[in-house]
Amino acid sequence: MKKSFLAKVVIVAVVFLVLGMLLKKGGSYFSGSDEDAKIDVSKNSILHMELSGVIMNGKRFIKNLNKYKKDKNIKAIVININSPGGAVGPSQEIFAEIKRAREETKKPIICVTTGIMASGAYYSAVACDKIVVAPGALVGSIGVIMEFANLEKLYDWAKISRYTITSGKYKDSGAEFRPMRDDEKALFQSMITEVYQQFRTTVKDARKLTDPVMDQYADGRVFTGTTAVKMGFADQEGMFEDAIKLAAADAKLGDDFEVIEIPKRKKSILDFGDSGEDDPVNSIADLKGMFGDQAIGQSIEKVFRMKYLNQPMLIMPGFWNEK
Repeated sequence: MKKSFLAKVVIVAVVFLVLGMLLKKGGSYFSGSDEDAKIDVSKNSILHMELSGVIMNGKRFIKNLNKYKKDKNIKAIVININSPGGAVGPSQEIFAEIKRAREETKKPIICVTTGIMASGAYYSAVACDKIVVAPGALVGSIGVIMEFANLEKLYDWAKISRYTITSGKYKDSGAEFRPMRDDEKALFQSMITEVYQQFRTTVKDARKLTDPVMDQYADGRVFTGTTAVKMGFADQEGMFEDAIKLAAADAKLGDDFEVIEIPKRKKSILDFGDSGEDDPVNSIADLKGMFGDQAIGQSIEKVFRMKYLNQPMLIMPGFWNEK
């Protein structure tokens, strides 16, 4: 009996010893985060950042940008983008922070995509000094979309009656249990038009484009990288390595430079069910990998699409409707 008790005490002591050692190292094993670890930045470095997935907050991207932009050894920044866009506010915030970084540091900031740089992601990208795109990349989608769902017939079928008590006639506008009135549609259209004008003006000023070009192409359409360059929405065709070379040339580094990356955030069991600062689409992908069950992931995606109805979105056409 005494031996059994002693064995348990030893096991508990070992566990606490291991926990102490891990916590002393910063607790990254349990927190899943090593973002605060010091990166060894050598002289004449180019910082490689990524902006991917649906943009729903952008907090981690902005945090890293502000953390490293003033490092004296970082001479240029290359942002690799693969995103269909996302929410209006976060896209505008990323644009503003990239622009601020350019103005404060005077360092070249180059954006590049070999996949998708659409809508909110393109809004963010025009803050960069130059935009590099693969010939077949999907670029543009300058426009705003706001989707609603009318579930009135579904509620009737389920014999469910819903109603609201509001302080004003527009407080429940977009409610899914009734048709939308004409005055409500006009209200939402005015909102979409206002946000669209913000988007259009930002692109026009940043890219120095003319009204005729904007009139023709800023209608929500997606075009190829080749067309983007031809019409002035991007600077040159190329891949990631071309963007690195362009950044090095603009920073006058020659061939003497090193590309560094920000450590990726490690996942842990404590992250389960909590997207934190991650974009929701990335959290969905993590859940698929964690469970190995595509049916669960697909169900969550359906809920995810519904979750972001009734708000203006800068996102590529058809993204929410893909099966």
